[in-house]
Amino acid sequence: MNEKTITLVTGGNRGMGLEIVRELAKAGQTVILGSRNLSKGQEAVEKLADEGIQADVVELDVNNPESVVKAAKIIENKYGYLTSLINNAGAVFDFRQKPSEINLDDVRKDFEVNYFGLISVTENMIPLLKKSSNAKIINVSSMMGSKTEALNPESEVYNAVAVGYQSSKAAANMYTVQLAKEFKRENLPITVNAIDPGIVATEFGGATPEQVSAMGGKPVDFGVARTVKLATDFDNKDTATFSNTHGKVAW
Repeated sequence: MNEKTITLVTGGNRGMGLEIVRELAKAGQTVILGSRNLSKGQEAVEKLADEGIQADVVELDVNNPESVVKAAKIIENKYGYLTSLINNAGAVFDFRQKPSEINLDDVRKDFEVNYFGLISVTENMIPLLKKSSNAKIINVSSMMGSKTEALNPESEVYNAVAVGYQSSKAAANMYTVQLAKEFKRENLPITVNAIDPGIVATEFGGATPEQVSAMGGKPVDFGVARTVKLATDFDNKDTATFSNTHGKVAW
């Protein structure tokens, strides 16, 4: 690519999001760290600066339409365009709830972040992505959103139960596919793909990294590997795919 690579990472102030920001900035990209809380985002940027890594920050609450619109405007005014959007922000509110006793408020919160928030951010950033000669959208999904894996007794997620979270990720996967097909029909140079980071030792879902690690969670650098590889490969023309570090993941 001849143009400068400018990447927005939502939920970028901690966990996998922060590691994605770190790795892409080290690879030479201009990375904008999207954070729901601006102060925490600034703290994350300062932490990276202490490591000799430069990143920008923008306040971005995926659940707040006004925040999303404002963030898009800030990015447009400062950079003019986006090369990549990494929809990393996510949440789970119904882990281990029985499907027969699921709390609907928790399901709604799952969808607000993982589905509606993702769509809101994407729609507002598409005009900026269209200004790039070769753009990409990477949606951080989960194997837990795969119906195929949920029915596979040999799968690592077979016994996982979080119906709201799983359903929101399955919905986001369908959005990934349909958006990719739309761009392909319109001959737009924007790929749209989903990745599965696996079970990663972070604070996601309220657990500590140590607790997740004890359950077999992988290190953060392993969890972001597929995202980073896809985000730095501008020769890739594949779109509407779902993959992890091991290869393709069944929808």
